[in-house]
Order: sequence, then C-alpha cells, then structure tokens
Amino acid sequence: MTDQELQASIEAIIYAADEPATLEQLATGAGAEKNAVRDVLERLMANGAAEDRGIEIRKVANGYKMYTKPQHHEAVRRFIKSLRPPLRLSMPSLETLAVIAYKQPVTLPEMNEIRGVNCAGVIGTLLERKLVTTAGRKEVVGRPILYRTSKEFLMRFGLADVGDLPSLKEFEQLAQAALGADDATAAAPEPLSADDNVALTGESAPENEAVGVTAAESTSPLDAQRSAASVESAAGPVDAASEANSIAPARDGGEAASRAAKPSEEQSDSANPVLP
Repeated sequence: MTDQELQASIEAIIYAADEPATLEQLATGAGAEKNAVRDVLERLMANGAAEDRGIEIRKVANGYKMYTKPQHHEAVRRFIKSLRPPLRLSMPSLETLAVIAYKQPVTLPEMNEIRGVNCAGVIGTLLERKLVTTAGRKEVVGRPILYRTSKEFLMRFGLADVGDLPSLKEFEQLAQAALGADDATAAAPEPLSADDNVALTGESAPENEAVGVTAAESTSPLDAQRSAASVESAAGPVDAASEANSIAPARDGGEAASRAAKPSEEQSDSANPVLP
C-alpha cells in the first residue's frame, strides 16, 4: 500500500467512526504499522489547517476525529439546530458536572458535601446524557459508587483528556479580570459636602470648622499673652511691668489694669516687703 492509499484509508476510517479512533484501531483497520499511521495523521492534521478546508482532524479522548473549524461554526450551528435540540444543562447539573470533572473519581456523598445539597437527582440526569459514568466503588464503609467523566464529555467539550481542562488558577484570573473591568467602569462616589453630611447623619460640624475659626483665633488669652511676650523679648528689652503682665495670667480686668498703672518701684517694693 502506497502512502497516498494509506492516507486515504485512514481519512475514510476517521470519517466513518462514530467515536474517536485510536492509533491502534487505525493501524489495525488500515493494516499498517503504528509509526506509518502516526506520520499520516500528522500530514492529515497539517492539511486540515489550511484556510480553504472546512474540516480538520483533532486528537480528542485519546483518539482522532473530524471536526468543523471554528470559523464555520455559525453556519453549522444553524444547520444542526434544525436537526436536534442542543445539549442544555441546568445550573445544578453544570455545577455537579464541574465537581466530577475536577475531583474525579468522586462519590455522591463527597459531591453532596462540596455543593451543600443532595446531588442524587442531578447524577441521574448526567448519566442519562452520558456525560458521566461509574468508575467502581470506593473502598470505605458502605462502598459508595465512584463517578467520573465519560468519553462523551470529552467529545462534547472538544478535549483530548481531562488534563486539557482549564485550571482553577486560570478561572480565578478570569474572575479577577472580570471584576476589575466592572470596577473600572463603575463611577467613583463623590465626597459628601458638609450640608450633605448634616442631612444624612443629623450631626453638625464642630464649631471651629463651621465658622471657619483658625488655630490662631481659637487660642486662649493666656496663650496669646505668652506669645506677645515672646515677640517683645525678641524685639528688644521691655520694662518689668510689661514682662510681669505678659507672663502672669490676669485674674480679672480691674486687677490687671491697676497692676499695669503702678510704677516699677512700687512693684519691686511689693515684691520684697520690708519687715517691721
């Protein structure tokens, strides 16, 4: 058998097969060695990658099968839609199928624990759709049935094996990218004004902030006197009466005025009284 005849035979076998044909099946059907069949498969996949071809050969489920190209999916979808209804799964079915795909082989109690609900009814639906299958029993108390994804699952999703499934880290990155896009499009909230704050909380602003009093204006009389004294001492010498008035706090207005009117001698005499 020539190479062209072998290539035509393998292409015909893949086209007629209902399920992905394995390398062993193709070698047996064509009556050739595995290495020769592998070389022919590589040429067929390279030829199918050309732009003028509407179908291509892919490796899925440890076998080879013909598929339409993505750029022609819209036309094929309209045609298939008229033949049979598409595969539709409810959200609980999709969640359970995802648990089985990433945790397989997994038992029903383990699925119930992960999802937090009873998955018995959903498992029946997935078994009817031939998306999952049994994989024996787990060697624990009660020996529950193990479930795993089927070949139909790989064919439906176009996967070579379960290793082609997106990782959980990739899902997290996609989710973070989606949340980041939503945050970027959302408008930033505007800061509330004083009037809006009063309207929402019912509390008025502090007195100094409400009337616009500065720190210098809100100082006490004692602090003001001390500040004036420091300025005067920096400018030059002052008399003893002014220095005493600037340092000591005034207890009342009359006492401060009388103290400022007395001469410095009397203040010195009063500060040092003569004993009788």
